[in-house]
Formats: sequence, C-alpha cells, structure tokens
Amino acid sequence: MESVSRFIVKKLRLQVNREKSAVGRPWQRKYLGFCLTNSRKDPKIRIHWKTIKRFKQRVREITARRRGRSLSQVIYELKQFMSGWWNYYGLTESFNRLRPLPHWIRRRLRALVWKHWKNRKTRVRELLKRGVSRNYAVTTGCARKGPWRMSKVKWVNIALPDKHFESLGLSFPWS
Repeated sequence: MESVSRFIVKKLRLQVNREKSAVGRPWQRKYLGFCLTNSRKDPKIRIHWKTIKRFKQRVREITARRRGRSLSQVIYELKQFMSGWWNYYGLTESFNRLRPLPHWIRRRLRALVWKHWKNRKTRVRELLKRGVSRNYAVTTGCARKGPWRMSKVKWVNIALPDKHFESLGLSFPWS
C-alpha cells in the first residue's frame, strides 16, 4: 500500500485518500458498488453486499408505513427507483443477491396495505372481498399481530397475490 501510494503521489501527482484506499483481493474489495466472485477460472461481476444493504434501506424509506401515500403512488416511486438503480447495476453477472428482493419488496407492500386497512372491520371486509372464506377472514382480520408479521400470513398472501401488485405496475427489471 505504501509503495503504491508513493507512486500515485510522486509520479501521477494525485492525492490518495487513506481512509478509502486499501489493498486486497478483488473479491474482498468493493469498487463503485461492485465486486468479483471468488472463482479462479471464471470470475463474475456481482453487486457488493453493502450496495444491496443500501438498496434495501432506500426501499424501506419508499415503503414506510408512516408516509401516508397510496399504494399506487408507492409503486410508482418504487418503479422509478428500481429502474434507475438497475440501469447502473445491470451489468452484474451474478444474480444470487437479487433473487430474494422481489419477494421481500412484495411483503413490504403487503404490510403497507395491511396498515392502510386500519381497523378490524375494514380488514375483514377487504379479505372477504378478495375471496378469503368468512371464518379465515375474521380470524385473520382480528389478529393482533403487527403489519410485518401479518404480511406473511397465508390468507393475506391469498388476498394480495403477486399478480395484484403486477396489475398496479410493479415489475422487477432483473427478473
């Protein structure tokens, strides 16, 4: 590191930021949000885990239940963010870190919808309207779990299937 820094400062006349600069294996280092897989024969470009962490943080901000926005507005904002994000990170060759994201985003949206259906009567009525039997709609609608836990319940998934969000315009550029 010291010899490389000396070369950059003396010969190239550039400044080296010691906090950001480091020397390491390509699969251990992050460069512009990317890293390489640890494969000797065929290394691939992949998105660094910190980038995925920042992506999820931004999706949390967009789908926050306290923002008071309609589902269509949230999906519109999500589509804009994801398309711009994918335009930059689309050259990735390894999709393992992207596979769980659509399921996670749809679960966030289900939690948002559950929060929009504020009281028990509304929840039961909406579940019944979407084809859940009366017995299950009442037990699910009167549950005292929070929105995040309820977003994983079978009957909420039946009432708000993936196709419902697709019909509102939600699509994932990497799928």
